[in-house]
Amino acid sequence: MMSNQNESGNRLVSVITPTYNSAKFIGETIESVLAQTYTNWEMVIVDDCSSDETVRIVKEYVAGDNRIKLIQLKENSGPAIARNTAIEHACGRYLAFLDSDDQWLPHKLERQLQFMQEHEIAFSFTDYMNMNEDGTETGVVTHAPKEANYHQLLKHNTIGCLTVMLDTEKTGKVKMINIRTRQDYVLWLTICKQGFTAYGLQEVLANYRNVGNSVSNNKLKMAKQNWKVYRQIENISLVKSLWYFVHYVYFKLKKYVSQKVGRPSNKYSEKQRRQYE
Repeated sequence: MMSNQNESGNRLVSVITPTYNSAKFIGETIESVLAQTYTNWEMVIVDDCSSDETVRIVKEYVAGDNRIKLIQLKENSGPAIARNTAIEHACGRYLAFLDSDDQWLPHKLERQLQFMQEHEIAFSFTDYMNMNEDGTETGVVTHAPKEANYHQLLKHNTIGCLTVMLDTEKTGKVKMINIRTRQDYVLWLTICKQGFTAYGLQEVLANYRNVGNSVSNNKLKMAKQNWKVYRQIENISLVKSLWYFVHYVYFKLKKYVSQKVGRPSNKYSEKQRRQYE
């Protein structure tokens, strides 16, 4: 187990978790953080006016562990505001993102923090396993490339939010744009646009839950949002936006086909990696 003693500065990891009507899953999410082999963390949960039992469940965990904090928004504001509120209240040098229906493997924080410190990395992400709504693994692993820069991410977002860790001593303060979807993707683009490269730790360290009514499962809506990012947020020209969008559609179709034919992962071949780059 990695020592929690820090000779060179704050090594506290702040776990950023927005939640809304997540009573069905939030307990499992919190348990996956409690199970971490690296124990120098705080979990900042921001509830976006849930109408189910989410707050009651979280309060039970807060009462049992002072590393877990709950903030309740006064009005429903969306995931960007919820995440930004958590970030504003975070005390850690490192930020790690975990949505309220996803899970981490026990060594996630330990391995990722070690990876970042050994290589002096500001922005990292990892492989993750996809699972069904009931928590059963699909066998489909989303693999992280070794690195991703701004232009690569415009072609294909390979970064799972639940796997990201940021060193804010290097990146500076971060904030998500206030849009209902794709706010995490825009943040990755913003950081990389500043000259940072995102580095992939090629180990499965998290489980992503595919929930039937989630935005990420609505392919047409996601495509429209990606186009909006190109044209309205990144202010990319029409021609370049079309170029990036063709790549976006290609990789989405490839992932869909690989899942339908039952392949165990969507790992890139060397040829496909070169196309991506």
